[in-house]
Amino acid sequence: MWPLRQFKNAQGLRIAYRDQPENIGKPAILCLHGLTRNSLDFSDLADHLGADFRVLAMDVRGRGRSDRDPDPQNYHPGSYVEDTLMLLDDAGLDEVILIGTSMGGLMSMIMGAQIKDRIKAIIINDIGPEIDPKGLDRIRGYVGASAPAGSWAKNWDEARAKMQAINGDALPGLDEAAWDRFTRNLCVETDTGIIPDYDPAIANAMQSGEAVPPDLWPLWQGLDGIPILILRGSHSDILAPEVMENMCRSQQNCRGVTIPDRGHAPLLDEPAALAAIDEFLAAFRAG
Repeated sequence: MWPLRQFKNAQGLRIAYRDQPENIGKPAILCLHGLTRNSLDFSDLADHLGADFRVLAMDVRGRGRSDRDPDPQNYHPGSYVEDTLMLLDDAGLDEVILIGTSMGGLMSMIMGAQIKDRIKAIIINDIGPEIDPKGLDRIRGYVGASAPAGSWAKNWDEARAKMQAINGDALPGLDEAAWDRFTRNLCVETDTGIIPDYDPAIANAMQSGEAVPPDLWPLWQGLDGIPILILRGSHSDILAPEVMENMCRSQQNCRGVTIPDRGHAPLLDEPAALAAIDEFLAAFRAG
């Protein structure tokens, strides 16, 4: 098991995160998940890296075991980063390596620009300072569709089928056992059925306005000096290959790797992803 810890944020919400207390003293890695995901996204990666690192993963507010926010306007990266900074203090982390998938990658970029002296390195999974509007439109089509509670799936078989319908193009080749685990990590059973394990209100910001992402290149440039690894799914509809190339060209210590047969976003258990992560992290392993 990957023990769960909690603290209260500035608004009094309980924020949950997973930790490896037996690895205190080893270099720390903090994993930050995507929009509709949770800390269990990184359970296999934590097992893989646990011999050399202390791996933590956060349930961003409104997801997993963290509290739902009564004010949906607080569901934005600024609030999430505020919680993450409190997590660093709660876990006693003076410096950390960040691994951020999608939304978690944006959070990692913000943190790298804000507290550069505490960020040793960043691995960004399938996101960048330019986001393809087509991918945002796709995400908008399914986020929040679990409301009202209990109407999403009657049982785990139906939930797995729905998860495959949403994510199958991005994750070809998963067998039934892998799809079952994927579904059970990202959904929760209630008295009335199975629903995705996030507050449907996180969709409010996605559903309003045009799918035109802001210009994040100034934020990206603020990461100068931080070692960065970018992972991109080969058929991602969020991170275009030319954007990843420009990201690497604009930062001195940055490398991009394309993960075959993956869309948005790689699971980070693929052999190509693990090989790239292991090579990148070799310089940070405890001596």
